[in-house]
Amino acid sequence: MESRGNFGSKLGVILATAGSAVGLGNVWRFPYMAGQNGGAAFILIYLVCIILLGLPGMMSEFIIGRHSASNAARAYSNLGKNKAWGTVGLMGVITSMIILGFYAVVAGWCLQYLYASIMGGVHGDPEYVKTYFQTFASDPIRPTLWAVGFILLTHAVVVRGVRNGIEKASKILMPLLFVLLVVIVVASCSLPGAMKGVQFLFHPDFSKVDENVLLEALGQAFFSLSLGTACLCTYASYFSRQTNLLKSASQIVVIDTLIAVLAGLMIFPAAFSVGVQPDSGPSLIFITLPNVFQQAFGDMPVVSYIISVLFYALLVLAALTSTISMHEIGTAMIYEERKITRAKGAWIETITCSIIAVFCSLSQGAVPGLGFFGKDFLTNCDNFTAQLLMPFASIVTCLFLGWYVPKKIVRDEFTNWGTVSGKLFPVFLFMIRFVSPICILLIFLHQFGVI
Repeated sequence: MESRGNFGSKLGVILATAGSAVGLGNVWRFPYMAGQNGGAAFILIYLVCIILLGLPGMMSEFIIGRHSASNAARAYSNLGKNKAWGTVGLMGVITSMIILGFYAVVAGWCLQYLYASIMGGVHGDPEYVKTYFQTFASDPIRPTLWAVGFILLTHAVVVRGVRNGIEKASKILMPLLFVLLVVIVVASCSLPGAMKGVQFLFHPDFSKVDENVLLEALGQAFFSLSLGTACLCTYASYFSRQTNLLKSASQIVVIDTLIAVLAGLMIFPAAFSVGVQPDSGPSLIFITLPNVFQQAFGDMPVVSYIISVLFYALLVLAALTSTISMHEIGTAMIYEERKITRAKGAWIETITCSIIAVFCSLSQGAVPGLGFFGKDFLTNCDNFTAQLLMPFASIVTCLFLGWYVPKKIVRDEFTNWGTVSGKLFPVFLFMIRFVSPICILLIFLHQFGVI
C-alpha cells in the first residue's frame, strides 16, 4: 500500500479544509436565511451557534482524524480500541458518497450555465429563463453527462494525492474563488439602489428572531461546516503534529462565514436594485439570479456578460472545492482498507458516485417517478443524509470523544502534547459532552417538525 501523504504547509491545511466547508450552500442558503431572519441579528445568532456547535464539532473530528492518521473508519476503531466504532466512520464515508452523487448533479448544472454564459448567456424574459432551466434539468442526457463530468474533474484532482492534488488545487481554487466573489460584490454594490440590499442584509431586526430562527441558525452552522460526513476527520489525518487544531478550526470558520456574508453582498444589492426578492435553493441561482443580472446590467451588455460568466465560474469553483473533499473521504478508505493503489481506490469511488449521480439526475424529470416515498431520488438522497446520517454520526462523535475516549488522549491532541495552551480544554470537553449533542438533537427534531 502506498504512503498516505500529508499537507505540506499551514496555508494548505487552512485552504483545503476551508474549501471543504465552502460550497453552494454558502451562496444559495446563507444569504437568504440571513435576509429573511433578521439580517445582522441572524448573523450574530449564527456566530453564537458556531461557538456552541461548529467549533466543538470540528475540533472533535480533527482530534479523531489526526490522532489515528488513517481513514475515517479506521480512525474511530483505532481510537475506540474496538472495530465496532469504525461503523461511525464508515457511516460518514457512505454519507459523503451519497452527497457527492447528488451534489455533482447540481454542480453539473453550474457547469452547463457557465458554458451557456460563455457562449452568450441565458438571457431573455423571466419565463424563458425558467423554462430553460426546467427543460435542461429534465433532459435525460446533458445534465447526466455534466454530473459525471464533474465527478471526473474531481477525480483528476484527488488521484494526484494530498499534497500534489488536493493541496495544490486548494491553493489555486480558494484565492480565485475569493477574488471572483469580491469582483462581483463590487459590481453589485455599485448599482443604483444597491444600498437597500446592503441594509436589508446587515440591519439587525430582532423582532424576527424566534425559536425557529435559532434552530435554523443551528442547522446552518451544522451543515455549512460539513459535520458528520467524515470530511474533517479525513483531512485532519493529513495534519502534522504541529498543527494548532483550535487556531486552524477558528480560521476555517472565519473564512467560511466571510464567504457566506460576501455572497449576501453579491446577491441582495443586485436584487434590490431591480426590485426582486431573492428566494432560496437551486431556483435562486438558476432562475432568479440570471434574471437579476440581466435586468441590473441590461444597459451594459459587456458588463452583464462578464458578471454572468464570473458568477457561474464562482459557483463551479465553490462546488469543486467541496466535491474534492467528499471524494477524498471514500478514496482514502477504499485504497487503505483494500490495500490497493490510490488510483484504483479513486476509480472505485468515482464509479460508485457516478452511478448515484445518474439516478439523481434522471429523477429530475427525465424519468418521472424515479424515487420512493413520493419524492424523487435526488431529494431522497438529500433528506437521508441531511436528516438522518449526518446528525446521527455527529452526535455519536461528540459522545464518543467526550465520554468514551480517555481524557488524556483528548487533552494531548487539544494541546499538541502541552505545547499549546489548554485553558479552553475544560470548556471544549463540556461542550462536546453536553452542549453540542443537545444542539444536534434539536436540529434533528426541528427537521422533522417535532419542535
